[in-house]
Amino acid sequence: MTASRDVLVVGGGPAGLSAAARLAAAGLGVTLVDEQPELGGQYYRRPSPAVLREHGDHRPEGGRLIAHVRSLGVDCLTGHLVWGVDDDGRTLLATGPDGTPVRLRARHVIVATGAYERTHPFPGWQLPGVTTPGFAQHLAAADGTPPGRRVLVAGSGPFLLPVACSLLAAGADVVGVAEAGHPYRPSLRAAPALRHPARLRELAGYVARLARARVPLWQGRVVNGAAGGDRVTSVTLAATVDPGRPLRTLDVDALCVGYGFRPQTELARLLGCEISADAVTGDAEPVTDAFGRTSRPGVYVVGEAAGVGGVHRARVRGAMAAAHILLREGSPAAPGPREIARLAAQGRALTRFTAMSDALYPSPARLQEVLAATLDDDTIVCRCEAVTAAAVRSAAAERAGGDLNAAKSWSRAGMGPCQGRFCGFAVAGLVRDAAEAPPAGGARCGVPVFPARQPVRPVPVETLLALGEQDGGDG
Repeated sequence: MTASRDVLVVGGGPAGLSAAARLAAAGLGVTLVDEQPELGGQYYRRPSPAVLREHGDHRPEGGRLIAHVRSLGVDCLTGHLVWGVDDDGRTLLATGPDGTPVRLRARHVIVATGAYERTHPFPGWQLPGVTTPGFAQHLAAADGTPPGRRVLVAGSGPFLLPVACSLLAAGADVVGVAEAGHPYRPSLRAAPALRHPARLRELAGYVARLARARVPLWQGRVVNGAAGGDRVTSVTLAATVDPGRPLRTLDVDALCVGYGFRPQTELARLLGCEISADAVTGDAEPVTDAFGRTSRPGVYVVGEAAGVGGVHRARVRGAMAAAHILLREGSPAAPGPREIARLAAQGRALTRFTAMSDALYPSPARLQEVLAATLDDDTIVCRCEAVTAAAVRSAAAERAGGDLNAAKSWSRAGMGPCQGRFCGFAVAGLVRDAAEAPPAGGARCGVPVFPARQPVRPVPVETLLALGEQDGGDG
């Protein structure tokens, strides 16, 4: 089956929904495709019916936006996984809920695929009960079920605070929040935050909620290791400046640990969009302008996939991409200069806020260096292929010459079903640490991600066979 529309939006989160709503309201034919059974993405994920009846909607604005998109007649293909790009470099390959292959074409493609959580291994991270903050947030806020009774939240970034609050609301005993940096100490770096009172009120609300529940907030602490048998039973913390030396051990039955988010760029890279490495985060990001335009004509990247910046920035980015498409189409509903100027001003203000927030927390690139350098050789880094830190270091130093992709080939780290989504950040850090210093002005690993290959996610063999039969029929 081949579907062709004016605009194809990949990703039903805040950015994709915002773009789809604006374009459909202007009369364009829009298809919105998302691999989940319901729209919303991670941020606007819908609660289960039972939780909705018991506790209400934790993010009602998301429910209203989804209902608006559907009411505008957007063709919503939920449960459809976009996993590749056809030989023409433009048609997207997807599989439906029943495994049926689907080809999707449009004059304009908006990639709004969101972000992954940034994880870093430590001894015991594969134990049951160890999860990411995002998954814990989903369980607690959307399903009303915490991942354990005594939970430690750890890692870095502002996302840890709402996760801890959601766990409290779901009935968990949050034993503490361990933040790798010192973002909550008064400092001149935080002064620009005074220009964003709404965001400050949001942050203050989380801090007050944790204080009322007497949840300790430790700063400058990272997870040194987790222990347990059938499930995690204790977690050891260390100072961020010396992550190899344990400081204290906490009894828990769940650990939620993550270091922010990384843009999900595989589809943009398969489409041939130019990618660059962000010096602050160490992440690969598509090169885009204010409208989300990429180096590929007709291809836009918006939301967290264009660089992590939060829900408000994601929605503005989606609206900007829609505005540009309407201008290109000559639509009578295209925004005028004043509306575009207003959106651009919002985008710049939110970009400044993101930069200010990033400056308060440890740089992911710096954390990558510190954590990778002190990781025990025996620690499993790639859980899919059971590859240890020692194996990655050996491959990087002895065979790969410091090249990330070559180290992947020699060690098999990142070659399992997740294709490096969980271990890629750590493997890149280990390779960087093991490689010899580059020449002056030279780069060690280039863009710090594994190459994008299709299928970007596992797909049933039956789908590939059916796709081949379609090609044979077309021929």
